[in-house]
Amino acid sequence: MRKKRSKIEERIFRPAREEAHDATIAVQIPQTQSASYQLAFQDTEFLLREDLRPVRFQLELMKPEVFLDEAQIASTFVFYGSARIPSPEKAQALIDAARNEQDLRIANNLAAKAKYYDEARKLAGIAARFPADISGKQNFVVCSGGGPSIMEAANRGASEVGARTIGLNIVLPHEQAPNEYVTPELSFQFHYFALRKMHFLLRARALAVFPGGFGTFDELFELLTLVQTGKIQPIPILLYGRDFWNRVVDFDALVDEGVIAPSDLNLITWVETAEEGWAAVEAFYGAHTDSLGG
Repeated sequence: MRKKRSKIEERIFRPAREEAHDATIAVQIPQTQSASYQLAFQDTEFLLREDLRPVRFQLELMKPEVFLDEAQIASTFVFYGSARIPSPEKAQALIDAARNEQDLRIANNLAAKAKYYDEARKLAGIAARFPADISGKQNFVVCSGGGPSIMEAANRGASEVGARTIGLNIVLPHEQAPNEYVTPELSFQFHYFALRKMHFLLRARALAVFPGGFGTFDELFELLTLVQTGKIQPIPILLYGRDFWNRVVDFDALVDEGVIAPSDLNLITWVETAEEGWAAVEAFYGAHTDSLGG
C-alpha cells in the first residue's frame, strides 16, 4: 500500500545543483568524456561561443539584479569620476614622482582635484546614513565602478559609517581589482560595458559626477541623453568641479550652436561640496523621500 504524504511538496523535480553534482561523477567512457555530454550550463566552452552572446547578456543582466533584490536594495546613489585623482594623503607623492615639466604640470592638476576625493567620501557617508524604509529596503545605497580614486572615495565613505556599498567592476586588459571598501557580497564584475551601464542606472535615484576622463564623459553624457529624450525620469545629476567642466566642455556653446535646448542645461545641478550635493537631492525629492523605490 502506497504511503500517504503528509504535505504537498513544493517541487517534484530534483534541484539542478544535485543533478550538476551527479553529472560530474559519470562513468568515464568515451561518450561521457565528450564535450557534447556535458550539461549545457556546466559547459564553459559552450557558453563562450559567439552564438551564445545573447545568453551571456541575459546572465550578466540577471545575476546582479537577483543579488541586489536579495540584499533588499531598492535604490542607489551612483558616483562617477576619474580613476586617477589622488586622495589628499597621496597628492604630494604624486607631485614628487614627476620626472619632467609635463609630468609635474599633470601631477599638480591632479593634486588640485584631491579635494574631490574628500567630497565624494563625505557625500557617500551622508547618503549611506539614509534609513531603510518600513519594509527593510534600503535607498541611496552607494554604488561606484569599484575601482580606485573617486570610486574608492565613495565606497570608503559608505563603509566608514558601517553601510553596505556596491562596486561594479569591468574586466580590462590591464590588471585591476575592486577597492577594499566594496562590500564583498555586493562586488560584481562585468564583461559587457552595456550591461554594466544598465546596472548603474536601473536603481539610480541620484548621481554625483566628479572630474574624469573618457569613461566619466561616457557615463555622464549617456545619462543626460536618456533624461533629455525621456527614456528615464529626471533624477538629481550633481556635477562637481564647475571650473573643470567648463574648461573641457563648453555647455553654453552647445546651446548657442542650437544642438541642445537652453532648458537641457537645467538637467545639471552644479555643486562643490558634499553638503551642497545632499541638499540638492533633498530639494529634488522634497522634505520626505519615502516615495523612493525600485
